[in-house]
Amino acid sequence: MTETVGVLRAHAQSSGAVRVVNAPLPTVYGDFEAVGYLDQDRGEEQVALVYGDIDAVGGEDILTRLHSECLTGDAFGSRHCECGPQLADALESIVAEGRGVLVYLRGHEGRGIGLLAKLRAMKLQSEGLDTVEANLALGLPVDARDYRVAAEMLHDLGVRSVRLMSNNPRKREALLRHGIKVSEQVPLLIPPCADNITYLRTKRERLDHCLPHLDAVVSSP
Repeated sequence: MTETVGVLRAHAQSSGAVRVVNAPLPTVYGDFEAVGYLDQDRGEEQVALVYGDIDAVGGEDILTRLHSECLTGDAFGSRHCECGPQLADALESIVAEGRGVLVYLRGHEGRGIGLLAKLRAMKLQSEGLDTVEANLALGLPVDARDYRVAAEMLHDLGVRSVRLMSNNPRKREALLRHGIKVSEQVPLLIPPCADNITYLRTKRERLDHCLPHLDAVVSSP
């Protein structure tokens, strides 16, 4: 505790992501190292899960997932989205690879609008609006997420280029903009279900997500 407080005080006047603590984190997927950061610009606590030796390959082509916080999907198993299964698949893939990083981005709930606004948007979706229309009806951005802190964390971890597990082109563009090379974009495709097919179609058609596995579903009567 004393060490953590000292780190926070030492960086009180700085900006960006500051590493605060490293701790072992055994999980059902494998034994990770949790690296905790403080985003001094926004006052948010962030965490990266690191598996294996990043330095052994010079930080190049590291299998990486930027995972936006989703309480309903990650913790409660909501079928409204595919976030929970994506989180599990990403961690399993990193362990199978032998090394990799998952950056868990807090403050990204509901594409950055927050938990209560997200629940309001979900209510509107249950009444017939799609996920884009619901945010706009609430007077909120369609996507308010910022990936600056993720890039700063990757830089600090010694990651120079990534194989990015994502279907979202905006994540790739954001990393490139912040100096992280994306050597490959790796699809993270979760089979749709009746509860999320409309949501996934909207992500594909209005948010440019690459979801080729929906072709058969979209074309079916």
